[in-house]
Amino acid sequence: MDETLVLAENMQQTLNFCTGWNYSDIYIYNSTNATPDGYLNVTMELPVKYAQPLYGYLVPFLLIITIIANTLIVVVLSKRHMRTPTNVVLMAMALCDMLTLLFPAPWLFYMYTLGNHYKPLSPTGMCYAYKVMNEVMPALFHTASIWLTLALAVQRYIYVCHAPVARTFCTMPRVTKGLVYIGIAAGFHQSTRFIDRDYNLIPIFWEGNCEFVCKESYASWVIPHLDTYFTIYFLFRVIFVHLIPCIALVVLNVLLFRALREAQRKRQNLFKENKKSECRRLRDSNCTTLMLIVVVTVFLIVEIPLAVVTILHIISSSYIEILDYNIANMLVVFINFFIILSYPINFAIYCGMSRQFRETFKELFIRGVVAGKKNGGSSRYSLVNGPRTCTNETVL
Repeated sequence: MDETLVLAENMQQTLNFCTGWNYSDIYIYNSTNATPDGYLNVTMELPVKYAQPLYGYLVPFLLIITIIANTLIVVVLSKRHMRTPTNVVLMAMALCDMLTLLFPAPWLFYMYTLGNHYKPLSPTGMCYAYKVMNEVMPALFHTASIWLTLALAVQRYIYVCHAPVARTFCTMPRVTKGLVYIGIAAGFHQSTRFIDRDYNLIPIFWEGNCEFVCKESYASWVIPHLDTYFTIYFLFRVIFVHLIPCIALVVLNVLLFRALREAQRKRQNLFKENKKSECRRLRDSNCTTLMLIVVVTVFLIVEIPLAVVTILHIISSSYIEILDYNIANMLVVFINFFIILSYPINFAIYCGMSRQFRETFKELFIRGVVAGKKNGGSSRYSLVNGPRTCTNETVL
């Protein structure tokens, strides 16, 4: 039977139910963010005094900057002469980071910028969309971004330390397949989160009126295995999304830094021997390695705190209660904000440390426009056949 019809037929019972509530309970609901168990109340999920200024006022500006910066990254790296295995991974990372922020953005704007976080959320379709767009989809794309960052570091390590192997394993077809596998794995990891909760409308007495709000409950297939389900989910997330990638990235960063120092010493010797062409190629390789070390370092700075909080959550919920969740929720708000803040930083890193990226960007958006106006729409420089000598990207 249609949900609206059912609600209409039971309206009298609903009103009796609403008027039967104790007013003090309703007052607590509106004022101190305490709701009856299962009611979907955004105000209860995060500390609003921190979430509203960060998510409501600062994130919209970061969203615009991220969309512009990451779109520019994709446009520049998608040019034919820029298509290398390394750049393909960087482009996929830019897309995942942008989508991580794009999906929750409408809800952050509605809840925190417009100040609707305290209002009852309905109908059930809206509640489901809120959970999927605000939790599941960002987790999916953020997981993919983490694994892509690890793939980038592994790929660069092979380039620098095992060059003969790179010709076999770091080809464009293999890298493309790897990106597809990462996307499938991230989707599979989050697949059950799309169907592990149910939503029903429940009447409440809110601000003098009887309103309907979503009651959130676990799906019937989850309830018999609730502890096992979440233990497996969070253990997998801690081990394979946070712990192993972060440890591996720290180790790879150290190894790459050592290899970079060795390569710099080798370059100095080549310079003394007046071998300019080899010296130039090694310089380009070193610049690319240094740029990727910086990208991975920025990633680790914002990801390690989130990994620590997630591990503490697992310990506190499964073994011994050691975590104050008021503090934990506050930390999560700030950690997520700094993760969002890191998204447009990669564009600045590429512009500052990659001459090829910088030159291609200038040709596309600065010189190309000027030349197009002067020459009736034709650029004086061919991006497809342009020179690759002024580059910080290793040509493999």
